[in-house]
Amino acid sequence: MRFETAVAKHQEFAQDVWAKLTRKLPGSLQKATKLSYIPYTTCQNEWKPAPFDGICWWTNGFWPAEMWQMYLHTGMEAYRAEAERVEDMLDEAFDEFDHLHHDVGFMWLISAGVNYRLTGNDQSRKRVLKAANLLAGRFNPNGFIRAWNEDKHGWAIIDCMMNLNLLYWASEHTGDPRFRQIAMAHADTAMKHFVREDGSVEHIVCFDPENGEVLEKLAGQGYAQGSAWSRGQAWGLYGFVLSYLHTGKAEYLQTAEKIAAFFVENVKRTGVPLCDFRQPEDDLFDACAGAIAACGLIELSRITEDEGWLDAAVDMLKAMEARCADWSLEEPAVLQNCTGSYSGNDHHITMVYADFFFVEAMAKLSGEKLRFW
Repeated sequence: MRFETAVAKHQEFAQDVWAKLTRKLPGSLQKATKLSYIPYTTCQNEWKPAPFDGICWWTNGFWPAEMWQMYLHTGMEAYRAEAERVEDMLDEAFDEFDHLHHDVGFMWLISAGVNYRLTGNDQSRKRVLKAANLLAGRFNPNGFIRAWNEDKHGWAIIDCMMNLNLLYWASEHTGDPRFRQIAMAHADTAMKHFVREDGSVEHIVCFDPENGEVLEKLAGQGYAQGSAWSRGQAWGLYGFVLSYLHTGKAEYLQTAEKIAAFFVENVKRTGVPLCDFRQPEDDLFDACAGAIAACGLIELSRITEDEGWLDAAVDMLKAMEARCADWSLEEPAVLQNCTGSYSGNDHHITMVYADFFFVEAMAKLSGEKLRFW
């Protein structure tokens, strides 16, 4: 199977969604340009900021990244202007510093990094490289990147698989192999200690920061210890696909396929992913997990020429579009039914990064060649 031939079957769906996006997103953009903060979620048809951490909130790169996606598809300069405005706002996060964390890849690679690739803006290049050095500085020589601050010295989380792309970028653009070596060391640790035999993944693994011994594995944002938080599965799936693309290491591709098989099998029954595939009731969904996983599955299909991965991605996207998308012009976000964590109170909300990955998946289906990661 040639990927181009397989994806051509889904163009009617992709074009229909793009038509809806191009109708809806100008209003979302207009509401955002009036804000002094970066959109995170919505309430009563208005953008709302992150619950804490302000400018250092980990999702603050997704809104400008979504704007770059829309600019690439439409050529509309207002999207580019908004992406660059928010990129400038993020400089304040470097100044605050104490609240920064391992998610600097989410913040700068897909915002300033895309700006640099499209325009050659040298200030954007410097921003991404500064972020890469911050991430590299969180590396513990026992083989993992520390996720969070305060007393969590040995905590690592599956989400970091996506931030590794910042380090691959840094090696590719500087010629310095240290960044890639750190990324691969963390990916190797994740393969060993996060990915289970059945293809499900842990959210949090706590290591002894002195010797690297595994001390504890925590449920994190999932239902319970040993369960399968669906967004964590999606981070692992897409993250290992991208690590394979950056390194060519066969074990990363095999790991991605293992996680993908688990994800696809478990989403069949509900169409839209549950918040946790092992939660006791079918009443809590996370459309965001589906959007992330769809991006990974599309890339997996491109790499392996296995049409089954592509079909699984499109089936999920169609389910989310039918059941979770709000195409009204009043509501600025697209995907509803996103869940931050099983035990929290952020159930069935909107999240800006869900929309980014949904738009990214549509870009992949439509043949967009620029890989944000």
